Amino acid sequence: MSATEAPAGGSAAEVLDRCTELDTISARPDGLERAHLTPEHARANRLVGRWMERAGLRTWVDAAGNLWGRREGREPGLPALVLGSHLDTVPDAGSYDGMLGVVMAVAVVERLGDRVADLPFALEVVGFTDEEGTRFGKALLGSQAVAGLWDEDWWDLRDRDGTTLLQAFEDFGLDPRRVGEAARRSEELVGYLEAHIEQGPYLEAADASLGYVTTIAGARRFHLAVHGEARHAGGTPYSRRKDALVGAAEAITTIERMARESDCIATVGRIEVRPGGVNVIPGRTDLSLDLRAATDPERDAMWEAMHAEVTALCERRGLTFTASENHRAAAAPCAAWLQQAVVAGIGVTGDHAPMGLWSRAGHDAMAMAEITDIGMLFLRCFDGISHHPAEDVRAVDVERGLDAFEATVLEVADAVRGREG
Repeated sequence: MSATEAPAGGSAAEVLDRCTELDTISARPDGLERAHLTPEHARANRLVGRWMERAGLRTWVDAAGNLWGRREGREPGLPALVLGSHLDTVPDAGSYDGMLGVVMAVAVVERLGDRVADLPFALEVVGFTDEEGTRFGKALLGSQAVAGLWDEDWWDLRDRDGTTLLQAFEDFGLDPRRVGEAARRSEELVGYLEAHIEQGPYLEAADASLGYVTTIAGARRFHLAVHGEARHAGGTPYSRRKDALVGAAEAITTIERMARESDCIATVGRIEVRPGGVNVIPGRTDLSLDLRAATDPERDAMWEAMHAEVTALCERRGLTFTASENHRAAAAPCAAWLQQAVVAGIGVTGDHAPMGLWSRAGHDAMAMAEITDIGMLFLRCFDGISHHPAEDVRAVDVERGLDAFEATVLEVADAVRGREG
């Protein structure tokens, strides 16, 4: 291919070029950031919409700001198999989290070409918005709207500039009163398939390009607080101290130890100390806790054990421990028949014993699981790095991923025809 030739439609080279083009749509000149209901969101929808139209998809933006494309199957109006991921990013993001899955979905439609007209379902591609929750602190807003899970309390969420979600909808040109129109009914859907970088090191460690997802982690998030007593740092002897920061530090190491000894993952990602003076014993420390596990019972049992142990260590120090939950997402198992389709799809690449992985990260598939069966294809990523500019994939893995994703769609079609028979 000469330097002036465009990559072939549906190829890994074209997919990677399109991800690079999406990189140029950013709110910041020194890195990638594309948040919900921003001008960058609108530009990304327009760009990917053009690619969808080139693939023969009829496009629209739904009442929550998600981008959709559709091609009819063997007859108009059939339920749809949906392929997709998200187009928004975290601050200072990498090039592939979410976007790769959307662009690969478009490429699969291009590869299938006229064969789409023989499918026993329509084929739809979705580019979800606000999977990350970067702007308003609430993840999966786009896919939860599609799943019919919209909560009216979300309208009061504010971004760092004080703009409410309600105002952002209106500024974007959406009518908040119509957000319910984004919801899809289960009978409209055959299933949902998402291709995504692994965001972990396991495929790379196994020297494998692809894997299939067994379940998506169930997550709970908490606001934790350790309450002590603020006093003079010099004048208060250790026997009289009630240092909230020292208690919080012990709590953090306890949380890590307990998670390491289990199959759960626990992360304290934020800490705030009050009053924050260099010569004042901390009187209060606030913490965040993100707790994940492959199943909800594992996750919940770990929280009960952590809560008891941290409460006890705080009591020994004369401190008080409080906790409030601010997020809960159920684990989302992938449907067995779609797992089988993804495994068979991976098989066309020559890997007949692909690795099954539970996804430690959350995905739009979690919300879609509320209304339809889900399946996920994982691609190897460099060193497991994600949510960082160093995020990277190899062209050979993308090419194998495209082969597998296309074959998975055809496997799903055979399964649906088998049900009809």
